[in-house]
Amino acid sequence: MLENREGQRVPQANFKTRVENDWVELTSDDVFKGKTVAVFSLPGAFTPTCSSSHVPRYNQLAGRFKQLGVDQIVCVSVNDAFVMNEWKEAQKADDVMFLPDGNGQFTDGMGMLVGKEDLGFGKRSWRYSMLVKDGVIDKMFVEPQEPGDPYGVSDADSMLEYLAPNAPKPLDITVFSRKGCEHCARAKGILRDTGIAFEALELNVDYTDRTLRAVADATSLPQIFINGKQIGGADELQTWLKSNSITEEQRTAA
Repeated sequence: MLENREGQRVPQANFKTRVENDWVELTSDDVFKGKTVAVFSLPGAFTPTCSSSHVPRYNQLAGRFKQLGVDQIVCVSVNDAFVMNEWKEAQKADDVMFLPDGNGQFTDGMGMLVGKEDLGFGKRSWRYSMLVKDGVIDKMFVEPQEPGDPYGVSDADSMLEYLAPNAPKPLDITVFSRKGCEHCARAKGILRDTGIAFEALELNVDYTDRTLRAVADATSLPQIFINGKQIGGADELQTWLKSNSITEEQRTAA
């Protein structure tokens, strides 16, 4: 039975990390003492859910976590320092500290070391997240003990909801664009002028016209999506912005 350890101190452990070409050994105190730390722990580097969802969202919301008093976001996995450093670089997760628990010392101390022999992984971490204040676990989100690799409560949005339960949802905005398209340039200019972070995908670089038809059932550009909803082009974006009150927190969340 996986234990919720809220109110307890994190276990003492040593982490063998690599900084450039040198070994640097950190302790639990180095990571947690005197800080507020959001931790998420997962089964393995380069694995599908960890790479496509868990890490990217924490990295994306790092600025918002900082506004809410989180000093550091830490990703823990039972992998060695070389693997964790390569994974961090591949993920472009500059706002997350990748902490290698290669021997499983920290994970075992948390009571979260589980057998993944059926996948050929050996002993790995169960998926969970926690908020740690000066070494004491303030809140834990532990995935249910079910077959497979459940992922539903240890995500960044659940942690954000705990930190700011009444805050509006962060804005996730994608602009399907094309080089040389003046309306695309206008839409991106509107978003930049209002200080709203967004992702721009360029035709024949990041997607094809078939993708656009499949996703938006449209051929005109730009096509703008906000939190899963198709808004339309630049004119529709202006209308949407006029009819929606955007908080400063939403502008800087990404």
